[in-house]
Amino acid sequence: MTLKSPGEAYTERRIAMKAEVGGVVKNLYAAEGRHVKEGDLLVELDDREYRLRLEKLEAERLRYLSELFLEKQFSASNQEASPGTLDKLNKAQTDYERISEAFKKGLVSQADLEKAQSDYELALIEAGRKKDEIMASSKGLTQAEVDVKIARMDLEKTRVRAPFAGIVTDIKLSPKERLDAGRELFTLVDISRIKVKAKVLESEVGKVVAGREVELRFSAFPGRAFKGRIEAVSPVINAEDKTCAVHVTMDNPSEEVKPGMHAEVEFPTEIFKDRLLVPQQAILVRGGRRLVFAVEGDIAKWRYIEVGLENERFAEVLPGKEPGWGVAAGDTIIIEGHITLAHDTKVSIVE
Repeated sequence: MTLKSPGEAYTERRIAMKAEVGGVVKNLYAAEGRHVKEGDLLVELDDREYRLRLEKLEAERLRYLSELFLEKQFSASNQEASPGTLDKLNKAQTDYERISEAFKKGLVSQADLEKAQSDYELALIEAGRKKDEIMASSKGLTQAEVDVKIARMDLEKTRVRAPFAGIVTDIKLSPKERLDAGRELFTLVDISRIKVKAKVLESEVGKVVAGREVELRFSAFPGRAFKGRIEAVSPVINAEDKTCAVHVTMDNPSEEVKPGMHAEVEFPTEIFKDRLLVPQQAILVRGGRRLVFAVEGDIAKWRYIEVGLENERFAEVLPGKEPGWGVAAGDTIIIEGHITLAHDTKVSIVE
């Protein structure tokens, strides 16, 4: 037994690509409708300004590094720390490790942990263990290294690459155009897997079960049925129309189903096994009674049937009440060309 519901196709993998840095468009590889792979180069900005800045910062870093090296050569600060200083360092380290464990168990406060960490770092400095870091910071080397890393990242951002495989659409830039940081470039969308959001009435949602296979029919493809699977049933009921959102996923390798298309979703609500079924188009009504035509050899014979459960495509045939009633599994029955057919008529089968 099934339940039908309207729905709309969408995809979760859809992003608006933006420029992270400004510059002039040197090369534009993206094109409307182009299929791209993850990592493909889509836009290339003129990077000369960013390269020069990186070279300048690299030179500053080397200067700071040279100054630090020379100072260390003539420094006498690398002498052995005194026994008292080492004892203090060991105690501070032990205290810090003990309090860290206690903090993980919720036995001490954040303030206690921060104080223990501060005492440990001071003990490291007194023992000369952090002298190189302190000297590097005082000489500006640490900041110079950070600046170089940022400059390298900015240089890399002049090349816009596809974060995932998909289709380029809605292009908003042109070659040789100057862009500002944050400018929207185009949209990248992946429709190899589509989702459909359907609405099920509150009174029916209890019959919809995640994981079951469903059939989808789209207005754009009359007469065709697509297979999907219920991914999730929303835990919330819409207060306005008393419906519940149900999300269905379907593979779309040919990419013929597009986001935004209207769909009709047919959910299996109750499944009855081991039932004898006949197609609905086989059933006729004569004298207020339902029957089907079965073929015996080359003769068409009508068989009265009693119908149990039914949906749009099939009807359940209940056991016959008297001889000549009903059909059995494996019988050949007529589904077309039997509207005006009479009992015991000779027929030829066209499949």
